[in-house]
Amino acid sequence: MATSPVIKCPTCRKRGRWFDGPFGPFCSERCKLIDLGKWLGEEHRVSTPLTNAHLDQIEDLGPAQSPPPGLN
Repeated sequence: MATSPVIKCPTCRKRGRWFDGPFGPFCSERCKLIDLGKWLGEEHRVSTPLTNAHLDQIEDLGPAQSPPPGLN
């Protein structure tokens, strides 16, 4: 049985295998709710609509590469 990769929680930045738990990619319900609050308060937002060109650029990325400008 494969386990998920070690990642950083998007909220608190703790490292762990968060996709194996019930709140993945977050480490806890608390971090998940903090992130939701930021979306609802418009602290997080999608600034421009995604296009097929954006999706093609993301598809071409390897696991260690950064997203192209405008997508990070």
